[in-house]
Amino acid sequence: MPTNYFGEDVARRYDEREGDRPVVATVDFLAGLAGTGAALEFGIGTGRVALPLSRRGVAVHGIDLSEAMVARLREKPGGDAIPVALGDFATTRVPGSFSLVYLVYNTITNLTSQDAQVACFRNAAAHLAPGGHFVIENYIPFLRRLPPGETIHPFDVTPAHLGFEEYDFATQIAISHHYWLEDGRVEASSVPFRYVWPAELDLMAALAGLTLRERWADWSRAPFTGESTSHVSVWRQARGA
Repeated sequence: MPTNYFGEDVARRYDEREGDRPVVATVDFLAGLAGTGAALEFGIGTGRVALPLSRRGVAVHGIDLSEAMVARLREKPGGDAIPVALGDFATTRVPGSFSLVYLVYNTITNLTSQDAQVACFRNAAAHLAPGGHFVIENYIPFLRRLPPGETIHPFDVTPAHLGFEEYDFATQIAISHHYWLEDGRVEASSVPFRYVWPAELDLMAALAGLTLRERWADWSRAPFTGESTSHVSVWRQARGA
């Protein structure tokens, strides 16, 4: 079982710090792919995407490692109606077949080995109905912004928050260092992620029997280019396609 970095301390502040991200375009995108079928979210967390998607009429299920995050989901209107399995989304299986499996907001990088990320793709493929889709939203590593010889990139510098990404090029691990400043106090945390390029994700998809259908720079379907800082990728289940 991987380390759970989203315990009570993180869950307590998660919606305050991350929950206000726009979701309308995300939900429109996902609902269109789900159609009349069910959707499964890997890393469902506090339900930032799952709850509005459920309100759109999609039967949403979830998998998450953090009991504390899921407890926050349960406290929200409609949260009790979403079935959630506690476990590692790279390996945990749930009953049923889904027209859509999705991972949002860089969650694939929570898996800190290539083997675990490959297993995640295979787990998604095992849950998909024929012709179903697997969607990942992920950032493009900021390596182009690093001066020669440097390994640390400041990705967020505000009066309330300092964020630094520390890259280990040998292991493809990026450690996100966060410093939250509030009421004269500093709250610090450091969490490892495995950064991954779109081309590597495509190879993982192929190993799982999935084929790339489309790739965009964001949920609004802006074109993906060499200057894009993130991507939304959609792979299709080849069985029965």
